[in-house]
Amino acid sequence: MKIRNAFTRNNHWILLIIIFVALFAGCDAGLTVGSRTIGVSSGSFIYTDGYLNTTYNYPLDMVWKACEQTLADMKASSVEKERKISSGTLTAIAHDEKVQIVVEYVSKVQTSVSVRIGLSGNNMASQLIHEKIANNLLKPAIP
Repeated sequence: MKIRNAFTRNNHWILLIIIFVALFAGCDAGLTVGSRTIGVSSGSFIYTDGYLNTTYNYPLDMVWKACEQTLADMKASSVEKERKISSGTLTAIAHDEKVQIVVEYVSKVQTSVSVRIGLSGNNMASQLIHEKIANNLLKPAIP
């Protein structure tokens, strides 16, 4: 009887470990605490409160221009730009959704960009915009 109890106890621990590994072994993980939602996607994107955030290895000015070009490529309307020394916000309407892009200085060669689509955020649409920004950063600069 004692051997059987020890065996079932070990099975519970093994099952718990398997569940834990399955939850965190994939590419995406998320956590909701109260009204805050935090997620990590493929190690380079962080999703929090509707914003998909990543860091680009480019200076702030280059990233800002790439974000402006992305909105122009999407034929966004009602574009509002608010630029400060170390940050800026672009707000526009694209495909009948509000798009907000927040650009922040991290270091001389790194810039953080957060994208939010709609009121509560859309992870997939935000990721598409990040891809467009990355593509615009790779294009040669036209004087």
